Amino acid sequence: MIKDIIVSLGSSPNDKAGRYAVSAATAFDAHVLGVACIYDPVIPGSVMGGIPPEFIESQRRESEAAARAAVARFEQFAKRDSLSFGTLVLSESVSGVADRIAALARRFDLAIVGQPEPNNSAAEDIIAETVLFGAGRPMIVVPYIQKDDFKLDRVMVCWDGSRAAARAIADAMPMMEKSGTVEIVIVGADAGKDDEVAGADLGEHLARHGIKVSVKRLAAPDLDVANALLSYAADSSATFLVMGGYGHSRLREFVLGGVTRGVFSTMTVPTLLSH
Repeated sequence: MIKDIIVSLGSSPNDKAGRYAVSAATAFDAHVLGVACIYDPVIPGSVMGGIPPEFIESQRRESEAAARAAVARFEQFAKRDSLSFGTLVLSESVSGVADRIAALARRFDLAIVGQPEPNNSAAEDIIAETVLFGAGRPMIVVPYIQKDDFKLDRVMVCWDGSRAAARAIADAMPMMEKSGTVEIVIVGADAGKDDEVAGADLGEHLARHGIKVSVKRLAAPDLDVANALLSYAADSSATFLVMGGYGHSRLREFVLGGVTRGVFSTMTVPTLLSH
């Protein structure tokens, strides 16, 4: 059951995560916390001495103004829908903010972040990856081109039999139980009997939860898996994706798996990821 949601509010005026989180909280009658970030200016150490203090301070003021504007937009959406909500403004380095949001998300049912816009700051990208690996909670990534509010008309589940995919399906159960239809999609060459049975067994499992489900296998030898999934999502008019989040951390660097990276960079549908 989804009763507590946290959302990372992007600094762009076009950020879609806040409004989407409000609509998700409305669907579940949940509380939602909007978190905005004031980032410490990033100044290369080799030129630190040559940067006027006034310039550094102006960068910080711009970041603070963007964070306050993000909070104001979020509050407007939440008050319009008469939601239970709260706000929090963090002020740290980008990596520090990402760690704080991931730690906060451990005490929520669901985290929502925005997909970074091309050529924008890498902050949102770092936050999304840190939450995915560090929160231990499901995370929805909202495309920067998203226009619709939270919708579950057609849920597409990306299934490869892995632990991460199984975790994502379990985490997405509250969404699938509210959905109109659920389609399990498997990408690969022509399946053998074992793979076909695995997909059917998962369908039977979801059907026992009262979910209307079908199974679809995509044979896509000339496409990578991410492109195959997103192409089919567009063709089938999917409104919500569910998939495992793959990758590992190397020292302080997060390394996404190929499929996860591909979906992160080119997604057109809100996607629930679990690691």
